Amino acid sequence: MLNAKKLTLAVLVQAALISTAYASEQSEAKGFVEDAEGTVLFRTGYLNRDFKDVDPGDDRSSFAQTAMVKLDSGFTQGIVGFGAGIIGDASFKIGENAHAGNGMIPTHGGPDAQGRVDAYDHWARGGAYVKARLSNTTAVYGTQVLDIPVLASNTARLVPEYFEGLLVTSNEIDNLSLTAGKFTKNQYSDQIETDGRNLDRAIVWGAKYKFSDALNASYYGVDVKDRLDRHYVNANYTYTLSEDSSLTHDFSGYHTEWDKEAKASSSRLGTDSSNRSNNIWALSSTYNKGPHSVMLAYQQNTGNTGYAYGENADGNQSIYLPNSYLSDFNGRDEKSAQLQYNVNFSQYGIPGLNWTSAFVYGWDIDTATDDNAKEQEFFNQVKYTVQSGFAKDTSLRLRYSHYRNDSAYANDYYLPDTNEWRIWLDIPVKLF
Repeated sequence: MLNAKKLTLAVLVQAALISTAYASEQSEAKGFVEDAEGTVLFRTGYLNRDFKDVDPGDDRSSFAQTAMVKLDSGFTQGIVGFGAGIIGDASFKIGENAHAGNGMIPTHGGPDAQGRVDAYDHWARGGAYVKARLSNTTAVYGTQVLDIPVLASNTARLVPEYFEGLLVTSNEIDNLSLTAGKFTKNQYSDQIETDGRNLDRAIVWGAKYKFSDALNASYYGVDVKDRLDRHYVNANYTYTLSEDSSLTHDFSGYHTEWDKEAKASSSRLGTDSSNRSNNIWALSSTYNKGPHSVMLAYQQNTGNTGYAYGENADGNQSIYLPNSYLSDFNGRDEKSAQLQYNVNFSQYGIPGLNWTSAFVYGWDIDTATDDNAKEQEFFNQVKYTVQSGFAKDTSLRLRYSHYRNDSAYANDYYLPDTNEWRIWLDIPVKLF
């Protein structure tokens, strides 16, 4: 494994030095100030989980306001360009939030006997980074929001999850993107401390190649010290059926092996934590015609444990699979199937309005008491984005999940039967 990581890093260095057939990004740099950008995203977020058939005091509801700031310089001119930036967020709760949870708002300790928590009134987080660019290779060191299948920041809460470390991305070879990095801190969305996930070290590497306009493939890996080793593969193929219709096939999968001392959050991950491994893969086909799309997906787990992420500081959004909504349908030995429908209303006179509905059914889940436990989710989301005027790019998103499982899986899983609402109002402001 170590040799593979060294080889990947060597390829990145080599790619940065070879001649290329297309223009260098650094040669087009305008300057530290000239290419600088500054933005603020004002977000009002509401998340409510109504747990059915349990004490209402266990329900979770969070309501808060934040301002997420990013100040990003351009690169200085020259063979090697340098730059810097700041990212962060400042937030405050709306109302008492005595039943806050779900990774939204930081709290002073855990819930009391009545399930009530003491939520922070206001809080701020963030950090800085520096960056350098040679030709088409960029290195960023500092606080970052990651979008890598094996090490992904949770961006589905009020504010994002932050990682701190080094990320190198190289686009020296046409149609090939190489990635390598090392991270030593991980801060979840509802944490004040900068290393609240107690990350020792995570090394990530990967490559994405565009074979043609129709075919793309990628591979990524991560080694989280004393936690796990994980590998991800993906292939995506699209072909045109007619002038306004196409068909897309997508395959994605993970292989994970946990270290002996890695944390297990529940019995669904296997009772023997000394030898846990998992394979999870999914195959989907999406038919697009005009403003409409329909997706069919099948997903399956194998191994002596279910797929798990986040608990081992590998990113709380590190599951780039189709059957992932409120539930991720990732129980031990679980199989799941999905039907999804999406419509873009731009062709019906309402540009910016989009609707998605999906139904996912999971079965054959191996639990402590039953080897054929089941779960299901009916998901709906509507989002409207303002297309022009003073409020351009402002968006309102409403999401509702109706989730149900049987008692065998509920006892192993962190969620009982649940009705969940998420409402986000995003107002982006460009500073410069």
